[in-house]
Amino acid sequence: MTGDLSPHKEPRAEPREEHWLRLHLNENPFPPLPEVATALAAELTAVNRYPEFTPDTLTGMIADWLGTGREHVAVGSGSVGIARQLIDLCTEPGDEVVYGWRSFDAYPLITRMAGAVPVEVPLTATGEQDLPGMLAALTERTRVVVLCNPHNPTGTLVGRAELEDFLAALPRRITLVLDEAYHEFARDPRTPDGLRLLTDHPNVVVLRTFSKAYGLAALRVGYCVAAPGQAGRLRAASLPFGISPLAQVAVAASLRAGKQLAERVDAVVAERERLRSGLVRLGFTGPASHGNFLWLDAGPRTEALAAALAAAGVLVRFYPGEGMRLTVGSREADDLVLSTAGALAPAVPAGLTP
Repeated sequence: MTGDLSPHKEPRAEPREEHWLRLHLNENPFPPLPEVATALAAELTAVNRYPEFTPDTLTGMIADWLGTGREHVAVGSGSVGIARQLIDLCTEPGDEVVYGWRSFDAYPLITRMAGAVPVEVPLTATGEQDLPGMLAALTERTRVVVLCNPHNPTGTLVGRAELEDFLAALPRRITLVLDEAYHEFARDPRTPDGLRLLTDHPNVVVLRTFSKAYGLAALRVGYCVAAPGQAGRLRAASLPFGISPLAQVAVAASLRAGKQLAERVDAVVAERERLRSGLVRLGFTGPASHGNFLWLDAGPRTEALAAALAAAGVLVRFYPGEGMRLTVGSREADDLVLSTAGALAPAVPAGLTP
């Protein structure tokens, strides 16, 4: 697997419904909470006004919510926007960025944008990031290592003990970007909390986002928590007027609605397990997921399954010859996935790992 900048294809087919069912971008299937919608509507009358030059209010709001000092927090255009700034700050042309592959399609893109060199370490046969392999790939030119946890697109998890061992072996001169975009969906007791690592590991930068669990993907708000020096560099490099007032009020309303949002996340997790159980019964293969999506090891049958889903009006992220990632959608969308996959199941290899 290599860092092809367009590694997936979307089959051409006419959906039966008026709109595609979007199970290819890991979006939250729920619309904004009423509190969020009300806050956004109230802010619409002020969109002729500029936002804050630097997003100090939002930065402080997030820091207070996390219970950390403001000097540890930086915000940006989604977690990927912060990752892009971070790689820019940490590398010179020709320096190396190490990550597992296959992974989030933006990693090779933002690495090359910075003039750095992607070093892609193949995942294990079970879809996990190969931590010993990543350590073996380090050179004198390595400046950044990216760990996506839970991992996109396979949904696998680097456990707390594994991560601690990895950090103990990682030279302190290398920045570890711990991308926790799907942290809220993980239920395994082994799941590490990256924020707890920062005191002992000042070379760690934790990325999180309001796009996934909080359902604010279109508003593009992510944040990082890091040592004060690193977070300060990121704040200094942020684009002026970069966070809209709509995003700020939506985040504020979301933080006030913590209980309702937690219930929605729990519902997505429950639906994830229901969808996976249905696919297991149909004989599909793939690892247990800790995100808001599933990975199917469809292999040579990938394109046939993706085409059948497209004909049913369902968009998925798929990689010919490898497999596909299915975002957990509404119950109705997932039922359509199951019925479509069921019609194809006899032609698909059996044996999904329970």
